[in-house]
Amino acid sequence: MYTAIGYAAQSATTPLAPITFQRRAPRPDDVAIEILYCGVCHSDIHQARNEWGIAVYPLMPGHEIVGKVTAVGSQVTRHKVGDLVGVGCMVDSCRDCAACQANLEQYCENDPTMTYASPDRIDGSNTMGGYSDRIVVSEHFVVRIPEKLDLASAAPLLCAGITTYSPLKHYGVKPGDRVGILGMGGLGHMGIKFAKALGAEVTLFTRSASKAEEARRQGADHVIVSTDEAQMQAAAGRFDFLLDTIPVQHDLNPYLDTLTFDGVHILVGLIEPVDPALHAGKLVMKRRVLAGSLIGGIAETQEVLDFCAEHGISCDIEMLDIRHINEAYSRMIAGDVKYRFVIDMATLKL
Repeated sequence: MYTAIGYAAQSATTPLAPITFQRRAPRPDDVAIEILYCGVCHSDIHQARNEWGIAVYPLMPGHEIVGKVTAVGSQVTRHKVGDLVGVGCMVDSCRDCAACQANLEQYCENDPTMTYASPDRIDGSNTMGGYSDRIVVSEHFVVRIPEKLDLASAAPLLCAGITTYSPLKHYGVKPGDRVGILGMGGLGHMGIKFAKALGAEVTLFTRSASKAEEARRQGADHVIVSTDEAQMQAAAGRFDFLLDTIPVQHDLNPYLDTLTFDGVHILVGLIEPVDPALHAGKLVMKRRVLAGSLIGGIAETQEVLDFCAEHGISCDIEMLDIRHINEAYSRMIAGDVKYRFVIDMATLKL
């Protein structure tokens, strides 16, 4: 066993605080990793506060992990001691179902084992995430960090990056397509960068006109203020794809009107009931598609890292001392971060 330290929530109403706990000794196919950086995802807040009703305590968040291999099991062939590696949202799956066989472990028909607050498939223990100094993970769920990537800004690519890259690739965004990005937070600003790198004409939809200059700096060709009825009407039938990163309930109907026939509206932020109700005629009359997408498989996670290295893409980050994690949560809820906090684990001292 490894004695590890980290920050965890003991209940839905208590702040994250330091704890000492045990990581398992590496199994034959395991990789032991010293964590250098860990991104802070909005889902970390939802889970720590049990806003989805599935939290298990103590709960240690963190699924955007970058670190260095310190030990490997006897059957490991992909990684060696000293390698720079990453761990994203999953640490295991059944590996036998149709989804797993198709390299889509996120859709495992027997449920993937998430990086935190999930039962380990072998010993049943509660998985603990990356707000920690070390982690032990099966090599299948460990990816290589390309040399060209900055380690800290690579961390959010393991969640925010793959979440926005995967649907754009799956639905076939190509040069010349007109892509709208809804929202410009941690997910949205990555969506802009990826759509642009894929050759699309990119438009940001935002409620705030003040974000126009920043959106263009990120690579957007155009900005539409979604609260401006005239701008929304002028956009009718214009877009091939909408990548919807908005994480709270919002009216989808005005956005569907901006799609051309056969246009696709992809949800990656909302996992609550659609409210207000969707007008089905907006889909039926133009053969439009309303779709959803969840992160990406391990092979595609490696693909997005390599894509970012090739195209010079990184996440915009603010470095964080882990002792300020609770204040960071408050700032994230207020939208006061551009665009992802990344914890420097050198600040983790109990």
